[in-house]
Amino acid sequence: MNPKLLFWVPAALRLALLLAGAGVVWWMAGPVAGLALALATTIVLLVVQLSYLFRLGEWLDHPHSSRLPDGWGAWTEVFARLYRLRRDDERNQDQLTEWLARFRQAMQLLPEGVAIMDDVLLLEWCNPATERHLGLTLEKDKGRRVTNLVRHPEFIDYIILGRYEQPLTLSLRGRKLVVQIIPFENRRQILVTHDATESDRIEAMRRDFIANASHELRTPLTVIVGFLEIAMADPGLDERTRTAHLTLMTEQAERMQRLIEDMLTLSRLESDEYPLKRERVDVAWLVEGIANDARALSGGRHLVEVNVDGPDIMGSPDELRSAFGNLASNAVRYTPAGGTIRLTWQRGPNDLRFEVCDTGIGIDEQHISRLTERFYRVDKSRSRETQGTGLGLAIVKHVLLRHGGKLSIRSTPGKGSVFTVSLPNTTLPG
Repeated sequence: MNPKLLFWVPAALRLALLLAGAGVVWWMAGPVAGLALALATTIVLLVVQLSYLFRLGEWLDHPHSSRLPDGWGAWTEVFARLYRLRRDDERNQDQLTEWLARFRQAMQLLPEGVAIMDDVLLLEWCNPATERHLGLTLEKDKGRRVTNLVRHPEFIDYIILGRYEQPLTLSLRGRKLVVQIIPFENRRQILVTHDATESDRIEAMRRDFIANASHELRTPLTVIVGFLEIAMADPGLDERTRTAHLTLMTEQAERMQRLIEDMLTLSRLESDEYPLKRERVDVAWLVEGIANDARALSGGRHLVEVNVDGPDIMGSPDELRSAFGNLASNAVRYTPAGGTIRLTWQRGPNDLRFEVCDTGIGIDEQHISRLTERFYRVDKSRSRETQGTGLGLAIVKHVLLRHGGKLSIRSTPGKGSVFTVSLPNTTLPG
């Protein structure tokens, strides 16, 4: 029904009843009584209306602390509508509060720094990432000028000049930051910071990897191409020279093959397309096979000992053989003739451990943290002699990451090294 009718029809009916009542009294008791009744009834209605107006005013002054009256007549609908409005408003407030809490939580978890500044660069709000990137503290620095908090010449010039089309890259607090300001509303600006240190490091590693791989492949290729050019220029080479050249070319080709195989292994270990397939690993058989390979590589120049006193595990036999085998072969390559290499598999206090201990040349402390980097060499000339690819410990690192393990290294120059693989007890068969 039309809202106007809903209001005016009941009001007209009440007025008609009042007039009818006054008319009946007029007819029965005379005009004075009828007029008196009409006046008294009108005064009562006026007092009631004023009372409801007063209570409505009180509620409007304190909408959340005062209770809406039930109302009478037209006031019933008025108060009912106000109640529905308040209920909808409370529901909207709850939803807004919930969304605001979610927004704040999202901003707190963002890896990017986000800060809001007013038109005169006073800090209004920032998330924890901004505090880390710029060295701010919202509780202490709120309301202070950002250019007074971050005193970096390039940053100050970027803000003052107002050329915000391109982001600014700067070094701050030992990190590489990408900073951009975005105008927001008429009197505010959003400051966004991105920590590019890690991505920059990864990009540098990628460039180094390509450069190192190219260098490692170019060296044997240069040898092979050089000998081929000699053979083509002088077809009458004597048998001894030709055999020596072929032997060297074969060695260099095998070196390239090992390098490519190691690069493919690393690529497979890092790829999501090759998930880890766990199966029961006979560790005693695995370690004994690695020891035999080490003895063959040693050619009788070293004593290779084996001690297996631990359980079988669940994992990839091929990957674990590659990791353990790289550690053993490194021990052979870097241990002088007459030295001892000991391979141990045992149960630790809280883990399972494969240990390779040698009496080799040892490693200086400054190099240990970088040994698992691709192509990192302590002594490049020594690595050439031992035919290493420079990728062995990088393979070990990635195999252990896939198995939830870790590698620790202890070494003393001139006395030897101990490489310890720690695997969690979760690799035990269920």
